[in-house]
Amino acid sequence: MKKWVAGVIAATSIFGLAACGSGSGSGNDEKELVVGASNIPHAEILEKVKPALEEKGIDLQIETYQDYILPNKDLDNGDIDANYFQTTPYMDLQMKENEYDFVNAGGIHIEPIGVYSKKFKSLEELPEGATILMSNSVSDHGRILTLLEKKGLITLKDGVENTQAQLEDIKENPRNLQFDYEYEAALLPQMYENEEGDAVVINSNYAIDAGLKPLEDSIAIEDSNSPYVNVIAVNKGDENKEEVKALVEALRSKEIQDFINEEWDGAVVPVSE
Repeated sequence: MKKWVAGVIAATSIFGLAACGSGSGSGNDEKELVVGASNIPHAEILEKVKPALEEKGIDLQIETYQDYILPNKDLDNGDIDANYFQTTPYMDLQMKENEYDFVNAGGIHIEPIGVYSKKFKSLEELPEGATILMSNSVSDHGRILTLLEKKGLITLKDGVENTQAQLEDIKENPRNLQFDYEYEAALLPQMYENEEGDAVVINSNYAIDAGLKPLEDSIAIEDSNSPYVNVIAVNKGDENKEEVKALVEALRSKEIQDFINEEWDGAVVPVSE
């Protein structure tokens, strides 16, 4: 949306500045970019790129969300210009289920998913029939099962693509692990604190938001080369907009990558493509 700032004339000037909302009074053509994001780490990272975008005449507005459904609905409706919260497999699933026409404008970082437990200090300690709590987000199930397979707890059927794996694709489950997946992802940190289940699988953004340190507090964590990259999602065709390209470029800058590494110490890992 283009906002024209009037020059210096009395009443007209007041109106123009109010419409602009930036208060700069520079008289330059400023473009507004509204991005929906999860609180941590996405919104925090976006706050860091505001100055760089402002220098390019882009007014970055950040709308925060506590769930994984509304950011895509609002993007599809045109209430926001882009969102930054989801992985590529999740976006692909949402597009298939809801007929969204989104495009990945650029990958920014990976948040390794982790397994947490107040009862056991390692996956090896999980007893026969242990209950593992996980989110009801189907797109997370493949990465959780892949992690458990890498750790030797289960094996998946031959020919199953890891990112698409579901519980019915488990071939061997020697400890008879029980999987409870009835919960919204945002609720899982509280369930961990309440010592519900034997282990809880939590996305790093929710873990960090709850004060957990994924690399220290988890009993197992996904490798940093995970394919579950968090992306800037836009409606098809908007990926070529000047302000969207500028956003991705700023988020991939060395300054922001250094900030991510220093701020989260491996719990959030920047990518360059």
